[in-house]
Amino acid sequence: MGISSPGIGSGLNVNDIVSKLMAVESAPLTDFDKKTASFQAQISAFGAMSSALGNFQSTLTSLSSLSSFQSLTTTPADSTVVTATTTSDAQAGNYRINVTQLAQAQTLASGGYKSSTATIGTGAKTTISFALGTVTNSEFGVAGTALANSIRTSGLTAGSVSINGTTIVTNNSTRSARALADAINDKTTTTGVSAKASPATTDKTLFSSFGDIDTGSGGSYTLSVGGVDIAVQGANVAGGAGVTAASLDAALSGDTAISRALADANITVTGTAAGGDLQFSNADGSNVALTETVTGSVTGGIGNSGTANIGSSTTAVGTITLVSADGSPITVGGSNPAAAGLTAGVGGNYLNADFAADSTRTAGNIVIDSTNNTLQGIMDAINKGNFGVTASIVSDGSTGTGATPNHLVLTSSATGASSTMKISLAGSGGAPADPALVSLLGYDPGGDQNLSQKAAAADTLATVNGIAVTSSGTSISGAVTGVTFNALKVGSTSVAVAKDSSTLTNSVNSFVKAYNDLNTQLAALGSYDATTKASGPLLGDSTLRNLQSSVRATLSSAISGLQSTSLTNLSQIGVSFQKDGSLAVDNAKLQKAITTNFNDIAGLFAAVGRGTDPDVTFSTSSSKTQAGNYAINITQLATQGTLQGNKPLPAETTIDQDTTWTVTLNDTTPATLANTATVTLPAGTYNPSQLATLLQSTINGVSAFSNAGSSVTATLGDDGSLKLQSAAYGSASNLKITSATGTDPSAIFGTGASVDGVDVAGTIGGYSATGKGQTLTGSAGGPVDGLKLTVKGDTTGARGTFGFSQGYAYMLNTLSAGYLGSTGTITSRTKGLNASVTDIATQRASFASRLTDIEKRYRAQYTALDTAVASMNSTQQFLTQQLAQLAANT
Repeated sequence: MGISSPGIGSGLNVNDIVSKLMAVESAPLTDFDKKTASFQAQISAFGAMSSALGNFQSTLTSLSSLSSFQSLTTTPADSTVVTATTTSDAQAGNYRINVTQLAQAQTLASGGYKSSTATIGTGAKTTISFALGTVTNSEFGVAGTALANSIRTSGLTAGSVSINGTTIVTNNSTRSARALADAINDKTTTTGVSAKASPATTDKTLFSSFGDIDTGSGGSYTLSVGGVDIAVQGANVAGGAGVTAASLDAALSGDTAISRALADANITVTGTAAGGDLQFSNADGSNVALTETVTGSVTGGIGNSGTANIGSSTTAVGTITLVSADGSPITVGGSNPAAAGLTAGVGGNYLNADFAADSTRTAGNIVIDSTNNTLQGIMDAINKGNFGVTASIVSDGSTGTGATPNHLVLTSSATGASSTMKISLAGSGGAPADPALVSLLGYDPGGDQNLSQKAAAADTLATVNGIAVTSSGTSISGAVTGVTFNALKVGSTSVAVAKDSSTLTNSVNSFVKAYNDLNTQLAALGSYDATTKASGPLLGDSTLRNLQSSVRATLSSAISGLQSTSLTNLSQIGVSFQKDGSLAVDNAKLQKAITTNFNDIAGLFAAVGRGTDPDVTFSTSSSKTQAGNYAINITQLATQGTLQGNKPLPAETTIDQDTTWTVTLNDTTPATLANTATVTLPAGTYNPSQLATLLQSTINGVSAFSNAGSSVTATLGDDGSLKLQSAAYGSASNLKITSATGTDPSAIFGTGASVDGVDVAGTIGGYSATGKGQTLTGSAGGPVDGLKLTVKGDTTGARGTFGFSQGYAYMLNTLSAGYLGSTGTITSRTKGLNASVTDIATQRASFASRLTDIEKRYRAQYTALDTAVASMNSTQQFLTQQLAQLAANT
């Protein structure tokens, strides 16, 4: 193809002509671009509106809850002793807290074992049952034995005894249990151990015979107890005419000079000489010296009948008991603790205790046999049980031949005095429990204690404004309504609870600022400057106008549905509109409202529900719930699934060995495997109360049930029958028990049947509602749509009225949600604008395609014209040349 250069031959500027023609043809592209730019500006503006409204809604979310307006401050004088939190129910005040003991969990430890994997016992199947409860009528400590005879005369030498590393000050004056106890108690602050002296009591057989005193040969006789002469006989008195068993009893009974003297010496008298069981005792543990003083020839007296009495002396000495203040082990040492009736080493047990299982605590059991009879196997089985006790293996670090460093350590999972453990063991098939396992794990605070207590289960003990309170944990709640104290250490402090006017003020100001920020941004989007003729991207837009007017209308309306309050609008707390459409706060008026109506201000902002029946309470609402006062009518109360026995329990019920039951609790339709479990009941004989505790704690000890939030309670009826009841309410509450092995449930429940629970039923404001458990929810389509109420109590029929109100923050939050989100108004508008941009882009592309064809046509036409003109110019030149030549020839 040859080289083409349009216009050279014709003189026409084809490119310039086509370019100018296409500029005219392309003019509509500018309109497309202007429209696209306009739509994109609106899209961007709606994005800005969405962002502004989102920020507004974010602020409103926190302001829609009561806590933002009804919080209180708690200021401890010493925050290392106690901290505190409050709810809206709390009242301002100053509370004095004295913490004397912190809650702790019980820890038990076994003796040492050489290996954690070595076999323990024979491997015979043994069921180990764990119960948690409370120890009563007992102290934890060491019971001493009789003091050495040498103490009675020479005392206890210095350094003989130390307690928990502290030497007890003793000397030649430490001759009685009372004196030793006093010496130990002088160091209680250091040792944490106190001592109690048992009464010093003379031997019961001492007066098994008492011969008549005969001083007929000129002798004399005196019988003294604790330095008090209780019988005196001078010379020349024949036997039977003076001191006899009967006369001795007469002198010691009634209000006699001798009995008064003994009482002054703190000596009590029991038994009689005539009966042969006369005893003298000093309750405080001071020694009781009983002496027969004889001169001359005397017959008769203690253990002497008609034979010569040369005098006698005996001293009764008490024993001591060491008591740990916090239930910790006691370490006894010193050069001669045996003289004090103590054994060197670390020890301590509950003394004469009673143990009562706690039905609110879980119980459980494990089976140990030849597959897991090692420390490791036992630990794993306990931890897998997940019934309130955790196990670990701790090494004391001892090494060498014969070292036994491994100890099984058990700790209650929860703190509190009711977390004390009782561990019982039972064999299988009529066989006894494996003795080696009993030796390792048997622990009964009221009996054998084969495990050593390292830390006692204890409650937090404190006083609040002088009133004694206890708590199983370190949190103390209920002592002061709405206030929870968290004890951190032993000590005293005060906690000031005050209305948090600062937070309330900040919440109100945050609301005002959030509105003003939104108002400013919305105004800018729809603004018009008459001077510069500049306008906002959403000037005149209906969505913007509707949003602005809706927000303004909401804030200008009065709150309805509020009960027991005079506050219905923002102006009453000092918040009002300004001429420019913004909100402003009159701080003086706001502070006055805080002072006089602190608890009611929240109703102006948050969703609030209050009923005339205290057993009908507000749970939640939805964006469709309308404010108003609604009459409550209950046709059916929610009930719990039960298994009710139909016969009184006997005085004792025996649970056989290997008794297992299958328990189904709060099952669903179709059934859920995790809602059914097999429980093992410890063999034994139980009274009705113990049986109720056993069943409740055992079922609640099933980890699958507790993980699902399911539990039961066991109660004894007035007729002596036992009832098990699911803690849940409604149609999802049910309980069934069937026998697997051993004692059948009918032995306890007779022919009593299980009854499933039912849901609450009724109406709210005359509108239908749906019940689920104790929750009644207003049905869709009515003004109570989404209103959820918790209905308790024990009466059906009319239950008063329930007032529901939506505060400004709550309403505006709901309003904002209608504009935001995937189905919101702003999203819909943005989608429409994006669709328009896409449509314009399609039109522009189509038009641009047509322009290509037009240019091609123009270029073809003018190129043809160029060629034609060029041809004509060539012809003209040829003719001109020919004519010029003809002219020259003529």
